[in-house]
Amino acid sequence: MFSHDIVVVGGGLAGLRAAIEAHDCGFDVAVVSKVHPLRSHSVMAQGGINASLANHPEGKEDNWEKHAFDTIKGSDFLADQDAVETFAKEALVNLYELEHWGCPFSRFPNGKIAQRPFGGAGFPRTCFGADKTGLYLINTLYEQTIKRNIKIYEEWVVLELIVEDQTCRGIVAYSLPEGELEAFKAKAVIFCTGGNLRIYPKSSNSITSTASGVVMAFRAGLPLKDMEFVQFHPTTLYGLNLTLTEGARGEGAYLLNDLGERFMSRYVSEAIMEKAPRDITSRAIQTEINEGRGVGGKDYIYLDMRHFGANTIKKRFPGIYEACMEFRGINPVKEPIPIQPAAHWSMGGIDCDYNTDTEVNGFFVAGECACVSIHGANRLGGNSLMETIVFGRRAGRRTSEYIANGRPKSAGNGIYREALLKQEMRFQGIFERTGTESPYKIKSELGTIMDTRVGIFREEQDLRQALNEIRELQKRYEDVRPPYKGRRYNYDLLWHLDIEGFLTISEVIVMGALNRQESRGSHARLDYKERDDKNWLKHTVARLIDGEVILSYKPVTITKFGIGKREY
Repeated sequence: MFSHDIVVVGGGLAGLRAAIEAHDCGFDVAVVSKVHPLRSHSVMAQGGINASLANHPEGKEDNWEKHAFDTIKGSDFLADQDAVETFAKEALVNLYELEHWGCPFSRFPNGKIAQRPFGGAGFPRTCFGADKTGLYLINTLYEQTIKRNIKIYEEWVVLELIVEDQTCRGIVAYSLPEGELEAFKAKAVIFCTGGNLRIYPKSSNSITSTASGVVMAFRAGLPLKDMEFVQFHPTTLYGLNLTLTEGARGEGAYLLNDLGERFMSRYVSEAIMEKAPRDITSRAIQTEINEGRGVGGKDYIYLDMRHFGANTIKKRFPGIYEACMEFRGINPVKEPIPIQPAAHWSMGGIDCDYNTDTEVNGFFVAGECACVSIHGANRLGGNSLMETIVFGRRAGRRTSEYIANGRPKSAGNGIYREALLKQEMRFQGIFERTGTESPYKIKSELGTIMDTRVGIFREEQDLRQALNEIRELQKRYEDVRPPYKGRRYNYDLLWHLDIEGFLTISEVIVMGALNRQESRGSHARLDYKERDDKNWLKHTVARLIDGEVILSYKPVTITKFGIGKREY
């Protein structure tokens, strides 16, 4: 058994920032990650990180309050405003800290950190490092982690959250290299386990975004919040669904349909065009495709950057250039890029407050697996990276305060032996299955259901059918074939476990979407086309009670920003 004051699960930006803060508060902290941190999904983030520095010539009047308002408006007013205020205020100090740690941000000629326009922002406030911002940030934080000699358990897959009397005591994890199970004893645990949108076949998420952390918390009795809100990134490379940063549209790239039209004026004002928020832009693109204006009648349109010129594309968007050339043989200097929307970010997650506290003592959450909620029904581009930093840091500090205040009392070793035995029996039960169903066929069918019935546009008949079909897949999963029986690097076993979790999370998403009889942010109902503040200005809360998903609701926190129309 391993023992640490604080165990952080997840080696991405939120996890590393939490670990750094906890270490600097004087505690023994360890990071448990199923991949090397530099291979975490955080490296996929491209376009930038938001903070109201007011460095851009067109953004000199920007401040934290305007950042907060844009975020709340972008959320279609479902964000908790106290959380957003905290986020927008703390973004500034966190951004400068990253700069002082050596993050290589792109800069203006005067030496200040460069900022670019992003969708839904009133000012250009997105700081960036070319179009590889996530990669630069994760390397910066990893350097700080190594500098502090923080212990990192790489290629360990967490299986269970150990909870006793509403208090978190640690985790059970599986070592991929050794094939062994081990308990981690901790005074507190921070989950930074990322998103869950590999349930969609067209997804920009890494294959590691398997919902495992969210599912573990859900099964341990914690509520999930606002899971029906799924963001689709408007511009992913057709056929591969690699994200092509919103920064390109922010700096003037065009969206063109089969007729060569810049069609966004049909959906937002001509002053906004391609700079509209992601939910609006994704719906616009999908509408063009649905109405037959996809390029060549197919399910994509064009992102056109040719007018930027070769120097600008290669200098400011090297990631787009490399992805197009290497994966599709397309030269964006000379050719428009085929793109389509794809599942990108889950606004929902494990319910927590802006201190990262959950209902379980000693259990804290940050990053995409958490629902603080600062994004509400739709996230603005550039806010996710800053969310990982702001709330990762807050999680590390809050966890340290929890321990320093003497809250956790030591647990006996018996609870850890029981948890280990439970997971050993779980493995054994999986290995001894006699069924014949292919888990991968089930996963493929689930993807089809989510893509066709729970996508950008939704309506009651499709959602009801999706719910029935998902529950049928859950029954079929009970007859799934046994996996390969080796213990080391058994990814067949892991996929068995992940697919079971996918089925659970998909059910929660569909139930929330079916119940929410309105259109708000990323949740677009064809049968309820208007936002309904009278009945639906509230968060969806899902709990697992006796194996059944039960939904309830709680109010949105409103401070000084009020509720208004969302127009662009």
